[in-house]
Amino acid sequence: MNRKLLALACLAALALSACNKPAETPAAAPAETPKAAEPAAPVEAAPAPAAEAAPAAFDAAAFAGTFSGTLPCADCSGIDTKLELKADGGYALSESYQGKKDGNFKGDGTWTAEDNGKRVRLDPNSKSDDDRLFDIVSKDEIRMLDTEGKPIESQLDYSLKRTP
Repeated sequence: MNRKLLALACLAALALSACNKPAETPAAAPAETPKAAEPAAPVEAAPAPAAEAAPAAFDAAAFAGTFSGTLPCADCSGIDTKLELKADGGYALSESYQGKKDGNFKGDGTWTAEDNGKRVRLDPNSKSDDDRLFDIVSKDEIRMLDTEGKPIESQLDYSLKRTP
């Protein structure tokens, strides 16, 4: 019922607006140079709303730092992870698989912020390793994403927290 009333009101408004007589334009004056019109009162431009302001660019150097935590592991009790995001765009990754002999791994490469500073991509120097993606939860927390850049659907904690 409400949709019908809304549609009817829109049609009525449209019909009424079509009936308005267009303003008549005055006949062209003889070839006289037009004079500049003086405004009646000064007009101030309204300030743009804050919501329309462009978002601040992501400052990678300011975001750089060390993040650590224990990530879930399929065949161990956890992966102690330390990720250093360097201000120059490089990173160093250290992973230790709990309870695994020879379970320590190190990696490095470059990192970039993507999607207007909403996620971080790790591009390893070793081309046999895949890129890794992290969601930027806050300035102090990043959360690992799957290989397609989507959140991992799990009750387990995939977050790394900023360390001093």
